[in-house]
Amino acid sequence: MNASKLAGEHQVSNFAFPRDQRLIRTDDYSSVFGFRKAIRSTHFLLHYRTRVAEEVPGARLGLVVAKRYLKRSVDRNLVRRLARENFRLMHCRLRSRDLILRLAAKPEPLDRRVLNEEIRGLLGKMISPER
Repeated sequence: MNASKLAGEHQVSNFAFPRDQRLIRTDDYSSVFGFRKAIRSTHFLLHYRTRVAEEVPGARLGLVVAKRYLKRSVDRNLVRRLARENFRLMHCRLRSRDLILRLAAKPEPLDRRVLNEEIRGLLGKMISPER
């Protein structure tokens, strides 16, 4: 271990999902759901709301993965990890929006590649200026 970790200093890596890129409060989720704009794919709904100029710029992500679609926590966590990783890779190209990725259908069978491509496709639609 290096000295900075022993001294109690926290370092944020390039692979982190920092707090300023997450939707945390219930009000944040409610405002995005209340805006009623969404894009649908086979298994997901991507709700979005453009952020106003007074807010801090940059995209933020919230995740909703219901237990009724994926019973095992391992599977729910997999979907969350895939979503966070794709968001991290695309964050610099995303416009200033609040996004909520919601699992809307049970994936049968649970295929990591298919889900990953689906998430990447939805986030890719948020890069284009016409939405």
